[in-house]
Amino acid sequence: MPNDFNQQIIEEFRANAGEVGGPFEGARLILLTTTGTRSGERHTTPVAYYADGDGDGDVLVIASAAGAPKHPDWFHNLVAHPQVTVESGVFTYEATAEVLEGTARDDAFARAVEADPGWADYQARTSRVIPVVALHQNPSDGPPNVGASTMGQYVRLIHDAFRRELALIRKEIGNAGPTLGAQLRINCLTFCQGLHNHHTGEDIAMFPFLADSHPDLAPVIDRLREEHERIAELTAELKQVIGADPAVPVDPRHVREEVERLTTALEAHLTYEEEQLIPVLDAPAKSAGSAGSAH
Repeated sequence: MPNDFNQQIIEEFRANAGEVGGPFEGARLILLTTTGTRSGERHTTPVAYYADGDGDGDVLVIASAAGAPKHPDWFHNLVAHPQVTVESGVFTYEATAEVLEGTARDDAFARAVEADPGWADYQARTSRVIPVVALHQNPSDGPPNVGASTMGQYVRLIHDAFRRELALIRKEIGNAGPTLGAQLRINCLTFCQGLHNHHTGEDIAMFPFLADSHPDLAPVIDRLREEHERIAELTAELKQVIGADPAVPVDPRHVREEVERLTTALEAHLTYEEEQLIPVLDAPAKSAGSAGSAH
């Protein structure tokens, strides 16, 4: 039987590109669709996630069921049928679920507890070991499946996703203790990698397309490329402050300073790009291709 509360979150999530209010406002959420163990029907559930730290966009989900004595249905489903669908609010993709075992599970769960002690409370309520599941995105040759009807809308969705994640990171750093937590470190590094991938895609696909179809945009594109280089420098400096060795303590104050520098530069860049490119990308007379086709 469908859960009315979950269904409300699902509808709000899809209507607002991954943003929801209420108790999950500001949380990292995905929609996870699994196949029923007996029915074979598809079931969608909102679940919290964490970056897994391997740099390829995979995520971790925790089958806590709020500390209930039994695993949640979605966990049983993905054990029986590991092929799942993930909706991030911007992208929808197919993934393969892997239940982590041993040290891998324990390390991932410890990072989650460090980020949010509520996970430890859930574990304390139950005798079962709460599972941690890695969702590995399946390779795809085609363009990404994006919930946008135009290229301009696609750009806006991507930008807003970066804004939300950066706001979360800034909040987490503000709440950090005397050293930077392992999961927060991973969140920062994952954000930097995602930003790099996005800007690389623009440099090699969208910008050349616009330069060919709109030569008058040459000064704008030149400025955007220069800003990409500056932002790359800032992310490199942030990664240097975070450090390569997770075992070495990092002062969150130093990270906060670098994140604020990056935030200022990135927000100005995103705003300028939207002002200059979205009207062109969405102009009816121009064929900008399908959303996501430039990446």
